Amino acid sequence: MREVVSESFEQWRDQARNLLRQSVPPDGVHFVDAAQGQPMLAFPTEEKISFVRQAIKVPREFLSLAQTVSCFRDSSRWALLYRVLWRIIEGEFYLLQDHADPQMRELRLMEKAVRRDIHKMRAFVRFREAPGPVYIAWYRPEHLIVLINAPFFVRRFGAMNWSILTPEASAYWDQKELRFGPGVNRDALPQNDDIEDLWLTYYSSIFNPARANYAAMIAEMPASHWETLPESKLIRPLLREAEQRVMSMASRETPSARPYVPVSASLEILSEAVHQCRGCDLHEHATQPVFGVGPASAKIMMIGEQPGDQEDREGTPFIGPAGQLLNQALEAAGIERNHLYITNAVKHFRFETQGNLRRHLSPTGDHLIACRPWLEAEIAHVQPKIIVCLGASAAQTVMGRGVRIHEERGKWLPTHLSQRLLVTVHPSALLRMSMGMRRQEFSRFVGDLQLLHEEVVS
Repeated sequence: MREVVSESFEQWRDQARNLLRQSVPPDGVHFVDAAQGQPMLAFPTEEKISFVRQAIKVPREFLSLAQTVSCFRDSSRWALLYRVLWRIIEGEFYLLQDHADPQMRELRLMEKAVRRDIHKMRAFVRFREAPGPVYIAWYRPEHLIVLINAPFFVRRFGAMNWSILTPEASAYWDQKELRFGPGVNRDALPQNDDIEDLWLTYYSSIFNPARANYAAMIAEMPASHWETLPESKLIRPLLREAEQRVMSMASRETPSARPYVPVSASLEILSEAVHQCRGCDLHEHATQPVFGVGPASAKIMMIGEQPGDQEDREGTPFIGPAGQLLNQALEAAGIERNHLYITNAVKHFRFETQGNLRRHLSPTGDHLIACRPWLEAEIAHVQPKIIVCLGASAAQTVMGRGVRIHEERGKWLPTHLSQRLLVTVHPSALLRMSMGMRRQEFSRFVGDLQLLHEEVVS
């Protein structure tokens, strides 16, 4: 019996082609893994050969599959690959697409396991700095993937000298040539360095205890592989502290009204549900929330900042001094208020008490973010053609960025929430001006609103 030794996919490929040319069936070949120090291929040369194939065409897809499967840590892979290759050459041309075939299914499972291990190695290899400087990593892969995976690390870390050591094989890169050598024990790895200490500090800071799942960690990276990860020494202590850290994170979490906003509810239901909102701290002191008013079919939605003192007491937006000034401006622009849907970015009144008076305080950024789900629900139901933002707070909520009113007012602006967007001043800003300045700015305000007239009357 002639013995043929092969130690790589390329050698197996060449030997398999030779077997096929001599029409040696799978049952006439004995495969032994060369990694065990024995020949991988052996077949009887004295057997009479019926004919010699002149040409063998192997599908490119099979070669790609075979190269990956050749890394699977099981000596049965070679015989299985040859059996499938034999069937393809003998006429089963669609075998690679047959997901129900037992042999193809076994090959695909091997391929999947190898690709998963390749991904793990790329994610979990950690380099330590050694004199030179050279960066050294030790890793224990599940399969024989060092040769096939090393080019990835050349592309990723091509500007530094590195070595990746594993029990079976090692890869070396000197910024010019990629070389391979025998396996190395873990004690060849240098001790902790400054880079590793920095990485441990970073890992500890980004660890999210709310998403920690020990069972999932074990499934993704079995504990037997943790020795390759410097951060593994931190995982168990961080998990023990997880509950306390979750509570600490929750206390710093940005509030939101989203849990209180009914999904796909009508405006009537939304206006009732807002009374149960505890999405931020403003509900604790306000008399009541103030929801939007106006026809659900309105072409124009007008958004202010928040309710004022009188709105807070009455439960209706823009009925106080700012609302009265708005009414005058709308009338001067030839627009009927009852054609508009009018609301505020924040639904509760924020104020501070001075004696018997409640003085307006602007909502914070957190208040605007927390209340945005209510505004989004209103916009989704009304689906206005035009949104008008009265003041910077409303514009910031809608546009998601800071706005300079004096630069952007009176212009048609793009937004994904409606066809067009118009930014102008809040009428309360006019109330804080001197009488002479107020008359001048009132005229500008009316001019801004007149841009809406064509949409209202059309």
